[in-house]
Amino acid sequence: MTKPCASKTHSFKLAIGGLLAFLLLATGCHSVESDVTVSNQSNAYSSTSVTSDMSQQTLRQQALRIQRALANKDFARITNDIHPTRGVRFSMYAYVRPESDKVFSRAQFAQYLQQSNIRFTWGEKDGTGDLLITPLPTYLETWVDGKKFNDVNISVNKITNNGNSINNLKDIYQNSDVVEFYYKGTEEYAGMDWRVLRLVFDEYQGKRYLVAVINDQWTV
Repeated sequence: MTKPCASKTHSFKLAIGGLLAFLLLATGCHSVESDVTVSNQSNAYSSTSVTSDMSQQTLRQQALRIQRALANKDFARITNDIHPTRGVRFSMYAYVRPESDKVFSRAQFAQYLQQSNIRFTWGEKDGTGDLLITPLPTYLETWVDGKKFNDVNISVNKITNNGNSINNLKDIYQNSDVVEFYYKGTEEYAGMDWRVLRLVFDEYQGKRYLVAVINDQWTV
């Protein structure tokens, strides 16, 4: 009776062993498949991030080139950056006024840079209500004041809201990219003399073009 019992015990052990092996094998295969899936998802995410970073870097370089041209009073250099069909809008403050802000096509921008005796009404100065009436080159030199934004903090699609002026940029330019140059001000004025320059870009036929130049500062 001993041998049959041993045989049954041996068969039982083999069955249990086979079952365990099958379970381990199945578990191992599942683990490998999961690792592959996670790895693929991670690579796809990294690829998307890199593409986004590269796109932002390209946009940042374009904006920096425009700011340098403004700082050096080489205004004509930015003509080809202006949107071919929409032109470029200039806003004195953070609140964009589509009904009154000046908009220039490429041709008009080039023309009025040359015809510097022609003056435009750009808007009202905060605090006094006085109208700012000046030629295009003077507006670019004194109000946009590109040289103030040399070596300052630059951000892409991140808006700084320091003042009490309403910022409606995203209402007007819902699908646009914005490069912001932020001058933090001086200790002498406790930072109240901060300034912001926002360059707004839209894509057209695979390229980005300048559609708005928006200034911002402390308002009362």
